[in-house]
Amino acid sequence: MKNSKLLTSFVILVYIFLFAPLIIIALTSIGTENYIAFPPKGFTFKWFVNVFTSESFMSSMFTSLLISFVATLFALLIGIPASYGLSRYNFKGKGLLKSFFFSPLIIPGIVIGFSLFQFLLVRLNLSIYMSLFIGHTLVIIPYIIRVVGSSLEVFDYSIEEAAESLGCKKSQTFFKVVLPNITSGIMAAFMMAFINSFNNVPVSMFLTGPGVSTLPITMMNYVEYNYDPTVSALSVILMILTIGVMYILEKTLGLSNFSK
Repeated sequence: MKNSKLLTSFVILVYIFLFAPLIIIALTSIGTENYIAFPPKGFTFKWFVNVFTSESFMSSMFTSLLISFVATLFALLIGIPASYGLSRYNFKGKGLLKSFFFSPLIIPGIVIGFSLFQFLLVRLNLSIYMSLFIGHTLVIIPYIIRVVGSSLEVFDYSIEEAAESLGCKKSQTFFKVVLPNITSGIMAAFMMAFINSFNNVPVSMFLTGPGVSTLPITMMNYVEYNYDPTVSALSVILMILTIGVMYILEKTLGLSNFSK
């Protein structure tokens, strides 16, 4: 009984630790003061209006959504076959190849960002959009491989072998047997990779340039010179959008059913 009370108290403290900052941000976003203050002394939606009337916030949000979505799609095209090969087959150099794919998680982001800046922008003279796309694809591939690989580790490959014995080609078994059975893993990998790409700062900080910026970098630059609750309002908007996307995915795709 005593252990149960301690566990309940610990869980409550964890929830408070996780949600208290979000509640504080939400409350500061509706304050009437021209600076971030808690508790707020009034109520207004003008900071939310500032977000939607700010050209820099809107353009950088569109850039972040575009880069994150396209980079995640390409990361899936690379990560799913790589996960399948690493999980399905044993070959010489498998450990080295896996370490190569996971290296962006080991190397500090600031080092990756500076290296990509020197190689993509300085040496290859690529455009800012192309550099951001390549950089974001590179840093989110490990998340794809790790999550999809976890789904493939529990996949029964005897089903694939049975399909092949019945005349199904190798490529057909992958699309008709393997992929439908790891749908939940692919969706989880997509969401995790997209969120990490959208929130990425180290790589984006080096690869953005004049007229092109991602939303996190724009928010950092704004806070450096302004301390009004506009950024709090934008944070609340992002939280609402995230919850909305998760709800829509749950209702349309039934992710809870896939994960059973």
